[in-house]
Amino acid sequence: MADGFSLTDDPWLLLPPATGGAAQEYSLRTALLEAHEFGDPVVELPTQRPAVLRQVLLSVVLDALGRPADEREWMDWFSTGCWSRDQRLRLEAYLDEHRELFDLFDPVQPFGQVADLRTAKGETKNAGLIVATAATGNNVPLFASRTEGDAFSLTPAQAAHWLLHTQCWDTAAIKTGVVGDPKVKAGKTTGNPTGPLGQMGVTLLTGTTLFETLLLNLPVGAPTTSADLPQWRRREPADPRSAGSPQWQERTPEGLLDLWTWQSRRIRLLPEDTDEGLRVTRVLVAAGDRMPHIPEIEPHTMWRLESTGGSVTSRSKSGTTPPRRPVRLQPGKAAWRGLDALLAPERQSREAGKKTSGFATSKLLDQAGALSLDLGAAYPLRVELSGIAYGNQLAVIDDVLFDALPLPLAALDTDSDIRSALFEVAEQAEQLATAVNHLSADLRRALGTDPIPWDKGQRPGELVLHALDPLVRRLLTGMRGVEDLEGIEAGQLAWEQLAWRRSWEVADGLLQAVPVGAFVGRNASQGEGKPERTYRVSLAEASFLKRRAEILHRADAARRSSSPPDSQ
Repeated sequence: MADGFSLTDDPWLLLPPATGGAAQEYSLRTALLEAHEFGDPVVELPTQRPAVLRQVLLSVVLDALGRPADEREWMDWFSTGCWSRDQRLRLEAYLDEHRELFDLFDPVQPFGQVADLRTAKGETKNAGLIVATAATGNNVPLFASRTEGDAFSLTPAQAAHWLLHTQCWDTAAIKTGVVGDPKVKAGKTTGNPTGPLGQMGVTLLTGTTLFETLLLNLPVGAPTTSADLPQWRRREPADPRSAGSPQWQERTPEGLLDLWTWQSRRIRLLPEDTDEGLRVTRVLVAAGDRMPHIPEIEPHTMWRLESTGGSVTSRSKSGTTPPRRPVRLQPGKAAWRGLDALLAPERQSREAGKKTSGFATSKLLDQAGALSLDLGAAYPLRVELSGIAYGNQLAVIDDVLFDALPLPLAALDTDSDIRSALFEVAEQAEQLATAVNHLSADLRRALGTDPIPWDKGQRPGELVLHALDPLVRRLLTGMRGVEDLEGIEAGQLAWEQLAWRRSWEVADGLLQAVPVGAFVGRNASQGEGKPERTYRVSLAEASFLKRRAEILHRADAARRSSSPPDSQ
């Protein structure tokens, strides 16, 4: 019989010192009680971090301490920099009281699992099934170095991380049928959605320590209700919402604790003693609870408000309010290119129109904006966005998406000059990319070929955005603590001068690659009844330079006033 593994007291969370240095593994008890001494958890895959925070760390804090009633009480908690003596005692008492519920391999109540989960024939699968990066089942890359037949072995710490990750991000489609699930048909269940986090772009706020990160992700509000419990306190077989039974429901979460510890799968880890110690080599993953939709209490996502001109079915049940849908991340798109959603505070959310959708940021970013004066303009807030792109009917993982963005708190104020400056910078970057795409199209027409279709292949504008990406991030960091208009203008001028050069480097690369024939040019029809237009290299270059000067007007003015003027 394998030994147990206590998440409460055995080391499994990889944490670096808050002051910098090598990360080490710590227990849940140490991580929470000494949260002010650590940085954020170090994980194997970025999508593990929100899983660990929501499924364990935040939920223990919320269940043990409750949450601040309002922003003033939140700031009282935050300003101390660590837990108060009373809070430490309550956390310790909670961990002691529920210690047996955090044993990963308990024979009766294993954490996040169903103890007696089994199929009718007793089958189990390779432990790689719960590892998002492993080649297993349908998720096998063509040139993967491992195959489903290769043995997969997980340490208890690794198994704990991937268990939490599976509950949040598992792929959709068919799952193994298990004994005790009345909805099993022909040994399987169908229609399973992805894990709840797979249906949205996750927005996490991070601070300078794990303590600050926990509080930044703890929304203020009324106390939790008696029905809102974490999964480890919903284990009674008689409870229809029990997480310890093979049976599952489609229902709406009772509150934040239920939401954060949502059991979208019924899982069983099968450990064994090996020469290397205790290892998980086999697993069983079956259908779990389903949400009809992501509820509005979800604090870790931005929202898209559907246009009011949609069909009746796209509205809420009352028929009067457009539904909210979580904003999903787009592969290859940097977070700063989505500032319209990121910086759309709840208090000033963009209303949905008849033909246009609206935006609202996450509750936590809205909360941080309300606390910006107390936190200080120079507070080093960072926003982490993560998501998964699924393929083949959501049954495989195509890509793991992650981006981290330094965000000046002043940008969350709808009336701030920094906010306006950041919107302008993001728009300028997009306009420069478009200008380079137009240059490319004109050069191709000068050769007698068609422009690159917008939905096929990589257009050169993407190279511009890639070149500008580190500049935008540097500007975001530099804007922290800048409060006067003169400082903001200086930052924007510096950005424009760098963007001026970077965009020209991409454009010049296109011009240098043009064959001689394009310099002669060609005439192209503009449509019936319209005069022909001449396309040649000189005209294309002049058009680009003019458009660049219009976009980067500060840099253009500074260049014209210099003596002698700067080069391209």
